[in-house]
Amino acid sequence: MKITVIGTGYVGLVSGACFAEMGNRVTCVDVNADKVARLRGGEIPIHEPGLDEVVHQTFADGLLTFTTSLPEAMSDTELLMIAVGTPPGEDGSADLSHVLAVAGEIGRHLQKYMVIVDKSTVPVGTADLVREAVQKQLDARGVSIVFDVVSNPEFLKEGSAVADFMRPDRIIVGASSERARRLMESLYAPFSRTRDKIIFMGIREAEMAKYAANCMLATKISFMNEIANLCERLGADVESVRKGIGSDRRIGYDFIYPGCGYGGSCFPKDVKALINTAKKSGFEPLLMNAVEARNEQQKRTLFAKLEKHFGSLEGKTIAVWGLAFKPDTDDMREASSVVLINQLIAAGARVRAHDPIAGETALLEFPSRWFEEGLLTLVQHQYDVLDQADALVLVTEWKQYRQPDFDLIAKNLRVIVDGRNQYDPVQLRELGFAYYGVGR
Repeated sequence: MKITVIGTGYVGLVSGACFAEMGNRVTCVDVNADKVARLRGGEIPIHEPGLDEVVHQTFADGLLTFTTSLPEAMSDTELLMIAVGTPPGEDGSADLSHVLAVAGEIGRHLQKYMVIVDKSTVPVGTADLVREAVQKQLDARGVSIVFDVVSNPEFLKEGSAVADFMRPDRIIVGASSERARRLMESLYAPFSRTRDKIIFMGIREAEMAKYAANCMLATKISFMNEIANLCERLGADVESVRKGIGSDRRIGYDFIYPGCGYGGSCFPKDVKALINTAKKSGFEPLLMNAVEARNEQQKRTLFAKLEKHFGSLEGKTIAVWGLAFKPDTDDMREASSVVLINQLIAAGARVRAHDPIAGETALLEFPSRWFEEGLLTLVQHQYDVLDQADALVLVTEWKQYRQPDFDLIAKNLRVIVDGRNQYDPVQLRELGFAYYGVGR
């Protein structure tokens, strides 16, 4: 099949590369000429395990190409997939300007029947807006061309997106015509050979399913963090509680690990967007409001533990392990590390930080003045953060931080704040550390 994917961000590039891996001819379109040139030169703009190999191989095989021209790509394609960004607005709503701009351009150049797929995460009703934007341009041209708009949300986890795409749990397709359903069924047939993973539903239901899924997972995280905070005040160890409730198959162990809050490009944005959608419809989303409020507060717990131990943090040096919002990515959007470091610098502390991947991202995330004045230092080796440090904070549970050399750490400092409950508090306290976990 010949496919055009519009947008070479996280979703677009992974989707285009994986479709090409299955033998489809895929053209990825992006308005950023520099980005397209770098992709043609083999430079992958995001860190995602396995993605560079897939992109390089499919590009070398001629199955994956990159261009800045949507009309050129549309001239020889069977399916258009919109995968542009929908950043949050000030009120939390999803910004659809990029999606609708693409829809308008499609309408200006559409020449034959086409299935237009919304792959971006968009609010309920967006497919109707896309259809209207395309039809408006067709009417302005005075032409009548049949097209379908389909909702096909992605369910990719950063750090395992290629594996998720190639071996999906489910493939949700919201379509209103049999012709569009047949095309989507053919597109995804190679991904559901062991069992039928395609779930067809209405377009609005598909749009809602994406938000509902992410908000459910965010709810589990915030709920467990709520329980952890209560355990801390009652003298109970939340890790034992977690094991106790996770053994119930109705609950399970996934997404019930307490910590310092969720981040990234999906959960925070989607929770806020669903809250905004609910309020616009005249419904007060009490549960989602609480999920969001708990997460925002949870990101501040690490600083609170340091402040409780030291009192004033003026002049202290704090070592930080982990900057990305989760392991196996360089994404720092909405990361707990950003909240912590901002609080520490504001309190007069200095920060020495290490992350295996996200160092370059951090240089863009924080003011350059902080690096120039030595307020924030990024180090190359994880143990270099210990130099002159008063405390160590684990923010991101990268594998290399899970079993560190505590004897070496003890020679430099005696305070550990474990933001992901990776360490044994009994062992560390026996070694003479002041240990602070989440709910422990």
